[in-house]
Amino acid sequence: MLKVEGLTKIFGGLRAVDNASLEVGEGRIVALIGPNGAGKTTLFASIAGFHPIDAGRVTFAGQDITGWPVHRIARAGMVRTFQITQPFAKLSVHENIAVGAYQKYPQRAQAWEHARAIAQQVGMANLLDQPAADLTVAGRKRLELARTLATGPKLLLLDEVMAGLNPSEIVEIIGIIRKIRDSGVTVLLIEHVMQAVMNLSDFIYVLSYGKIIAEGAPRDVVSNPAVIEAYLGQGAADRIATEASHA
Repeated sequence: MLKVEGLTKIFGGLRAVDNASLEVGEGRIVALIGPNGAGKTTLFASIAGFHPIDAGRVTFAGQDITGWPVHRIARAGMVRTFQITQPFAKLSVHENIAVGAYQKYPQRAQAWEHARAIAQQVGMANLLDQPAADLTVAGRKRLELARTLATGPKLLLLDEVMAGLNPSEIVEIIGIIRKIRDSGVTVLLIEHVMQAVMNLSDFIYVLSYGKIIAEGAPRDVVSNPAVIEAYLGQGAADRIATEASHA
């Protein structure tokens, strides 16, 4: 469904993303992980059209979408969430979700009903009349997810939707994301919560200093020496191996 080839994004003299390539097959949940500052969100933003890229190509659903504006990419079926949620604070939960629904349903009654169905899907059916400003962190995360889902995406890019959540809230979001995939929406996610990454992902890419340094099944990636060193520093893989052999 999504193919990224040799994507490079430069800010001044910094190669925030350096010749990164990845693929996301239809119906899969794929994770993009890496240390803070690795360039994950920049790569997401570049894929979704928020940053013009300096090199490379992005293909979505068989179309070359390189250079397309954000709204055109969204209408084609690729939408993203943001790390920092920014709901329309003076609007209700229902109204916030309906804003996304209008992309697919121009008639108010249809958009309103679709928003209600999406709220049910993400566990917010009992919060429809609540002002968005009154939501908890977990509520705002669900609302961010709901607003993107309301657009009717084929591919959902999730940028740390579990950041700031407690363990029980994380378990609930994991269940919601699985149901979203089961409903026919493909998912590419950035996440630091490894419990979620290991539970959800069919495949993982690891980004470090803007480069893809590893890829594969979850269990293979987390034991990869290059990945361990990217997170814990040079020599960490050898130290862990030595400690394990003496245990």
